[in-house]
Amino acid sequence: MSDKLKQAALEYHAKGRPGKIEVIPTKDTANQRDLSLAYSPGVADPCLEIAKNPEDVYKYTAKGNLVAVISNGTAVLGLGDIGPAAGKPVMEGKGLLFKIYADIDCFDLELDTTDVDEFVRTVKILEPTFGGVNLEDISAPACFEIEERLKKELNIPVMHDDQHGTAIISAAALLNALEIVDKDISKVKIIVSGAGASAISCNRLYVSLGAKKENIFMYDSKGLIHPSRSNLSGKKPEFVNGNMPADTSLSDALEGADVFIGLSRGNLLSQDMIKNMAPDPIIFAMANPTPEISYEDATAARKDVIMATGRSDYPNQVNNVLGFPFIFRGALDVRATEINEEMKIAAVKSLAELAKKPVPDIVNTAYGNINLNFGKEYIIPKPVDPRLISEVAPAVAKAAMESGVAQAPITDWDQYRFELSERLGHDNNLSKVIETKAKQSIQRVVFADAENLSVLKAAQVVIEERIAQPVLLGNVETIQQIMTEYNIDLPGIEIICPYMPVNEDEKSKFKLYAGEFYKKRQRKGYTLAEAQNIMKRRSYYGAMMVEMGDADAMIGGLTRNFPDTVRPALQILGPRDGVKKVAGMHILMTKNGPLFLADTTINHFLTAADIADITELVAEQVRTFNIEPVIGLVTYSNFGSVPNGESAVLMREATAILHERHPDWLVDGEMQAHMALGADIADELHPFSKITGKRANTLIFPNLSSANIAYNLLHQVSKIDMIGPVLLGLKKPVHILQLGATVHEIVDMVAIAAVHAQSNK
Repeated sequence: MSDKLKQAALEYHAKGRPGKIEVIPTKDTANQRDLSLAYSPGVADPCLEIAKNPEDVYKYTAKGNLVAVISNGTAVLGLGDIGPAAGKPVMEGKGLLFKIYADIDCFDLELDTTDVDEFVRTVKILEPTFGGVNLEDISAPACFEIEERLKKELNIPVMHDDQHGTAIISAAALLNALEIVDKDISKVKIIVSGAGASAISCNRLYVSLGAKKENIFMYDSKGLIHPSRSNLSGKKPEFVNGNMPADTSLSDALEGADVFIGLSRGNLLSQDMIKNMAPDPIIFAMANPTPEISYEDATAARKDVIMATGRSDYPNQVNNVLGFPFIFRGALDVRATEINEEMKIAAVKSLAELAKKPVPDIVNTAYGNINLNFGKEYIIPKPVDPRLISEVAPAVAKAAMESGVAQAPITDWDQYRFELSERLGHDNNLSKVIETKAKQSIQRVVFADAENLSVLKAAQVVIEERIAQPVLLGNVETIQQIMTEYNIDLPGIEIICPYMPVNEDEKSKFKLYAGEFYKKRQRKGYTLAEAQNIMKRRSYYGAMMVEMGDADAMIGGLTRNFPDTVRPALQILGPRDGVKKVAGMHILMTKNGPLFLADTTINHFLTAADIADITELVAEQVRTFNIEPVIGLVTYSNFGSVPNGESAVLMREATAILHERHPDWLVDGEMQAHMALGADIADELHPFSKITGKRANTLIFPNLSSANIAYNLLHQVSKIDMIGPVLLGLKKPVHILQLGATVHEIVDMVAIAAVHAQSNK
């Protein structure tokens, strides 16, 4: 890891509350009555109910949604035996993934022991606390014995993800790859590099799906796993194969092979080694971060190859996050006593089938509108696919029921799938989708406030994550001094000082920009000298770069008042054709999905027609994220309850305009915010509403003051992640940063700007 990435990772884990997870209450704690129900004396009643009926622990406690992530730190990621305390950041990270992908709560437990008996005993006595156990980063062969014993001795699901996670995902990919090339899993020759816990589990699962052990040739660091060897430890003897001589090299073994499975080390294979494989070879090079052979080398050597890696920047990423959150979700929801072979195979087949279904627009959007279709470059679903939870979890739950290990069977599968899709909010991955889409076509984004530490840190992230190509505006010496002082590395970065051009090209550009600005504003009171003077300001220079095509987008405003940044954009770029009012929108990333608010930044005084126009701009933008807008025009009145209030009348008239223009839209008003966001309340009190039964995801306000107060209040009090302000209606993308925006918020805005630039092109 580079020094800059190392420092960013350390800051990420240490900032604010140290670590990545916390425990929060799920019940009201507002007053003494709440506390008396939560603890003494009220807590005695659920205790007594559980004492009478132990199964009631799932009714009255968090056990049913609580998984223990347990490790002794003996095989942590690629770090090896670093001990339990050093492994804790990884275990917290695993807990975080459980939560964000499947809404499963976790406690991470780091056990300071390498004794199998002690480990098993410790986990066993903790069984009353948890609904499931995820074993993590335990070295082989101890991991096999620990899992086998715990599965026998515990009455809750247990899974060692290092063994089974990669096995499940790669098995789904293998089934689909074999289908594409029309090969029979029982007949293919499989070469495996690696003989650790993951490799053993992968091949066990392949055998369960029909592969033949006599066709599997497994290699460890000492060579082929062969009957003649006397140095085979752990579970390796399970895959001894004498159908080739013991001294057969990996290169020779690959001759005529149909499948290569890599779970070993990077750069192990050469192009020559795979040229002798069978037609339509399948290569899963899953060593991380460097595959056994690079995607570029493999596809150059074999045009007919189907390639998968563990990396997200190439097609067909074998990523454990496609499996474990949803496997445990299904197991917990039917109170399974174990995760058995039937449940794992159900997950495999569900993932394989999902890859064959039409891909949602939100996934295609994330990957650059490439129209993903089942084929050689799409054999497993993408991690951003919102259908994973509602497809894999039910498959696992159903398998648990059919195999007799479910204690709480599901009867209404449609309702269950609906509940699953609602757990996380359909579109809570919006930020991830926007960033992924930005990476598909790198855009030049001007940073108008580059003499700032947060902006430079954000530029570093943008470069490292390949979100955009930054161009920095500001004093070159000042920027370089900040970069040196804080160890910020921006290789090849372009820095331009508008008021101090350093070469003939910059001087020529400055003269051109000033002249163009003068042409635009000469009948607005500007002289050429004034145009030249104003072009020294970074916000004007950056906006002109975008106007002249020397950059694709601009962000600014972090260190200046909002009008000082938006005014240049309006004067130089102006609204696009047909747009009467440029507006500002903020996006709040709530648990129920993104909430879009407007106009939060631009217009002080609005007519009903203005509000209708702004609503159309917002709806257009929301649809670009593949979300159907459900719009509430909010104020202090509900459908005429305040007949003559100024804002109430304004929103009532705007609603009428929108209903006339767009009779099929999900838009209504005037209404109070809680009515727009509370589907049940609106359904009961105002069943005639066009959005009844739905929760609004878009709120339009009657004036700038109310909108601005609303988003700032929600952001600060609830600590909700926020993106914005997003400027709507300009000819080309310019976006304004919130004063004091964090590095994360700046990066989000750069991604939005890049996506807008892509759309313009």
